[in-house]
Amino acid sequence: MGKIIIRQMQLSDINQVLEIEQSSFGLPWTEEVFQRELTENPYALYFVIENNERIFGYCGMWLVIDEAQITNIALLPAYRGRKYGVALFQYVINQAIALGASKLSLEVRVSNMVAQKLYRRFGLQPGGIRKNYYTDNNEDALVMWVNL
Repeated sequence: MGKIIIRQMQLSDINQVLEIEQSSFGLPWTEEVFQRELTENPYALYFVIENNERIFGYCGMWLVIDEAQITNIALLPAYRGRKYGVALFQYVINQAIALGASKLSLEVRVSNMVAQKLYRRFGLQPGGIRKNYYTDNNEDALVMWVNL
């Protein structure tokens, strides 16, 4: 393993991020969605984690006034379970705090116990259910949040 770097996502990163997206989600975001997030959404901040310029994970958030909302976080399957998600999530939380966020929230599939365990490590607590939130299978989303 070379040097692990976490940095802000660039437009030139989208192709590698799409590979992560497609290996992680049943309804992956498209290239156009990422382009819009990076160029047109003033609230969006996206970060990548890479090793020797090979991006293997990313995380996005929207920051509106003092509330941060995680839009998505994903790693290539080969990099999961090795604490990279913890490092990336911690980095994004630190960025949110540095930019003035006092709350952080996200939605997670009710069946995704691995992700829920990660979020609980950072103090996120269940705050409600969004019924039929995921359009690929109508699974409910658990809303989780924390005061930063």
